[in-house]
Amino acid sequence: MESSIDWDEMFEYLPGMVVELKERPGVTYEIDCYEAMLVPPVWLVGDPRPRYPHELTILSRQAIQTCDLELHASLA
Repeated sequence: MESSIDWDEMFEYLPGMVVELKERPGVTYEIDCYEAMLVPPVWLVGDPRPRYPHELTILSRQAIQTCDLELHASLA
């Protein structure tokens, strides 16, 4: 079974990243979520409609948590 999900794109547009709309330079948004099963898939905080990745420029990749993992005591 082949998946139609673009995993590379999904992990490129992570929640918390700061992006700019290419059509409105200087207007920045934080990515709220990436919904792989929706077209377009990228939802932005404060923007009422989802966006395609080609509409966005990634400005910041800092402070992004991709999943909650606890450090095991034996690894600390």
